[in-house]
Amino acid sequence: MAVERVLYFEKAGEENTDEALRIAKEYADKHGIRSIVVASTRGKTAEKALEYFGEGYNLVVVTHEAWFRPSVRQEFDEEIRRKLVSRGVKVVTAAHAFRGVDRAVRDKYGGLSPADLIADVLRLFCQGVKVCVEIVLMAADAGCIPLDEDVIAIGGTGRGADTVLLVKPSTSRRLFDLRIRKILAKPI
Repeated sequence: MAVERVLYFEKAGEENTDEALRIAKEYADKHGIRSIVVASTRGKTAEKALEYFGEGYNLVVVTHEAWFRPSVRQEFDEEIRRKLVSRGVKVVTAAHAFRGVDRAVRDKYGGLSPADLIADVLRLFCQGVKVCVEIVLMAADAGCIPLDEDVIAIGGTGRGADTVLLVKPSTSRRLFDLRIRKILAKPI
């Protein structure tokens, strides 16, 4: 039996970003985790993650898909993207694992898709848990993380980061092989 600490933030949001990244770094260093997957909409969280995981890590940043907001081609700052890539960071921009084609069918014909149901069940823990699972699936689908090693996923609610998970990754095609090993931090 192992007893470990979980940090519960009093409220969700970007004010937790630095502490979430610190917790992730501390755990990664202590347990030899080398792949870190971070959600970042505009690039600010990605830049902060680079400060923590710049050397010796497989840092993967997952952005919103193009046209996530109908009037905006890409929310992620292009200058930040270039900076990250020049430092060896992998940046994944793709359809969200729990959105994509299922959402198009639901929007046109109504009803509930399996992906909507899965996303809503994960949100029972918090929005960040859903985000963490989704970005790990997306990073695995893009071939950016190994499937035979645990990864740390960092996501949040709206802006910034407030959730940190240890995850055994899988591709979206094999969703049910993914395992949330540990919750390291999340909002109450």
